[in-house]
Amino acid sequence: MSSISSSSSSSSSSSSPQTPIWVYSNVKHRFFNRIRRFLCSKTPKKPYISPTASITTSPKFTETSNEVIQVADADWNRSGGVSRGADESAAALRRTVKKLHFGDWEEKEIAADVIGKMSKEDVKVKKLVVELGVVPALVSMVASDAMGRPEVAVKALLELAKGSFENKALMVEAGILHKLPSDIRAMDESAKHDFARLLLSLSSLINSHFTTALQTNENAIPFIVEIQDSTSNFETQKCCIETLHNISTVLENVGPLVSNGVVHTLLKMSSSKGLSHRALAALGNLVVTSQGKKAMESSPMVPDALIEIMTWEDEPKSIDFSAYILMILAHQSSEQREKMAKSGIVAVLLEVALLGSPLAQKRAHKLLQWFKNEKQGKMDPHSGPQTGRIVIGSPVTQREAQEGRNMMKNLVKQSLYKNMELITGRANVGDPAKLKRLVISTSSKSLPF
Repeated sequence: MSSISSSSSSSSSSSSPQTPIWVYSNVKHRFFNRIRRFLCSKTPKKPYISPTASITTSPKFTETSNEVIQVADADWNRSGGVSRGADESAAALRRTVKKLHFGDWEEKEIAADVIGKMSKEDVKVKKLVVELGVVPALVSMVASDAMGRPEVAVKALLELAKGSFENKALMVEAGILHKLPSDIRAMDESAKHDFARLLLSLSSLINSHFTTALQTNENAIPFIVEIQDSTSNFETQKCCIETLHNISTVLENVGPLVSNGVVHTLLKMSSSKGLSHRALAALGNLVVTSQGKKAMESSPMVPDALIEIMTWEDEPKSIDFSAYILMILAHQSSEQREKMAKSGIVAVLLEVALLGSPLAQKRAHKLLQWFKNEKQGKMDPHSGPQTGRIVIGSPVTQREAQEGRNMMKNLVKQSLYKNMELITGRANVGDPAKLKRLVISTSSKSLPF
């Protein structure tokens, strides 16, 4: 009997944990409970493993932390994530998340890299590590000046942000926009691309969290503009343009965008055919505001850059946006219409009215109508035959006046036909019937010679 009792006592002592459970903090206790629930959901038929037993078998925090994380990373890659045994999954998650929270900077970098791989391979693991509070820890790493450290954190945040509105909101609430690196020139192209992708992903929250954070932070928009100006990578530039477009959709953001020189950046990028239509779309959002319109009117690139875009035959979207912006600028502004006329917009509008998309043709006709009215307003008070008025003693009879008007109409039609032939010849499109209809529908004062 004594032997039985002694054996039972020895077995109970051996099964008891080396460290009492009350020593651990509430955070760690919740951590292991979440691990247990996750494992139960993955392997419902597996016998229950208590949190105490997990604590007993897990490596002590005093072990060589770098080696532990490397082992976890190697185990994860070798066994294919959560498809391996539940015990190994639990160990990898425990080691990785614990080192991200409590390890030194080198351990945090390795843990962040492992978390990015875990999140990429399994959606449930991504949800679990977010519940364990990895987002604030990763965001804090973004503000570090150490070489390579922010990039590792950004890669992990990118994986966590994919397809999750909640995770993006957590990143913004953790202050990601306030912790962007200050020295962009020191980044390589890969790091710039990752930051541009992350900000583009976060800008999808434009109607809620992102807008509020953007208005309280003065560095986010300059950060995007500086990446745009300092990179030659097409995909990175595309991400920046898309982000600026998302930001421009909110009226409250127009002031910060204009004050940070975004109008000039967008006008410059609009000359690139691959990026033009999105840059012009952002400019279209800005030009409808007084600040945006004033900034564009004062730009030396306007209207020449926009008129040049309207000559692109293989970019119909860019032509549509360019015509829209020119309409906004020309509306109730004789100064802008005069600048456009000097830049040769009339011939370009004729070409668009013939060969453009239906929307571009409609806008081109509208602009041409404004230029016709502009010319008519200048002519009526000063020159030309005055209809409805006969000056007594004038040598000009009504018959002679009518002949003069007919002669002017014929001259205008001849000039118009010649312009049409030049345009259609350049475009390799011949449609005499369409040309005739356009000429007939145009008045004698529609265009200058």
